[in-house]
Amino acid sequence: MPPLLLLLTFLLPPEAGTGDHLGGHEAKPHSRPYMAFVSFLVGKKRKRCDGVLVQEEFVLTAAHCKGSSVKVTLGAHNIKKPEKTQQVTFVTKAIAHPDYDCNTLFNDIMLLQLKREAKLTKAVQPLRLHENMAQVNPGDKCLVAGWGKMSPLGTLASKLQEVELTVQDELKCKSVFRAFSYITEICMGDPRKTKCSFKGDSGAPLVCNNMVQGIFSGGKEHGRPPGVFTKVSHFLPWVKSTTKHF
Repeated sequence: MPPLLLLLTFLLPPEAGTGDHLGGHEAKPHSRPYMAFVSFLVGKKRKRCDGVLVQEEFVLTAAHCKGSSVKVTLGAHNIKKPEKTQQVTFVTKAIAHPDYDCNTLFNDIMLLQLKREAKLTKAVQPLRLHENMAQVNPGDKCLVAGWGKMSPLGTLASKLQEVELTVQDELKCKSVFRAFSYITEICMGDPRKTKCSFKGDSGAPLVCNNMVQGIFSGGKEHGRPPGVFTKVSHFLPWVKSTTKHF
């Protein structure tokens, strides 16, 4: 399964993550104050992913968004402009799940510890994780946002995009991807529609009923649904113990 970078820029080649919101639209500026824009170096090239602020000091993203000189921008709508709401900081530690498998993308989840804690404002707010999180079911509607591509041949978005996706039965993803686990992953996006995450959106949060249910992991090469999200609820014990330890 080629890694996709969530939210209309979710399509990743097997190197790093980037995703896109196919079939989405521009979000209302700063209406998703938990969104994080993540950039990092792979060799000499700067790559991009998305993430979600879950604590003042931690951002949750995909483990395949790995590189050096990792930088996080919070409070952004247009990442190409120096908005007054933006807070930019480097990452002290990138902590990938110890069982992350770069070949299957299983356990594709990572915590980024920020060098400087986020200052909470109207444009910067964490979307905290709930221990008693209800599970999503096929047919549920969820929202994904990010700065990925908006079409297969298009450019990466500069303004935050969002798209509504529908939870799919696990068989939809098992029939498409060699490796899929309903225990640790969520299948998203109606195959009959064009809405999906694409290149540049890896790490983008899947938000259902104001809770982070998933982290965009990957999808089809041309960005057609369905796409695969790492199931956050399965990893809550790891997230909790890791954030306490650091």
